[in-house]
Amino acid sequence: MQILNDLRRAGLVESRRGAAGGYLLGRKPDKITLCQVVDAVEPSLLQCVVSGDGESGPAVRQAWERISADLRRELDAVTLETLASNPGGAMFYI
Repeated sequence: MQILNDLRRAGLVESRRGAAGGYLLGRKPDKITLCQVVDAVEPSLLQCVVSGDGESGPAVRQAWERISADLRRELDAVTLETLASNPGGAMFYI
């Protein structure tokens, strides 16, 4: 339930009360990216928190910042519509 609350706070899903209630997407699936989902559910995953301390610290930090930016860019390129339109793809249930 916590994940759905995180997604709701981010505007990615809406909750409806009542007999026909439940959760539905807050936007069209082509407007929701995996990056937005990750940011809503686990924002620290996409943050670079590597220290620049020590002799090799700046080089290590620069490498992790580059990797973090690449991951964010890749996740931004995948929408829920892209996932749902994959024929033969797995069905996900919540």
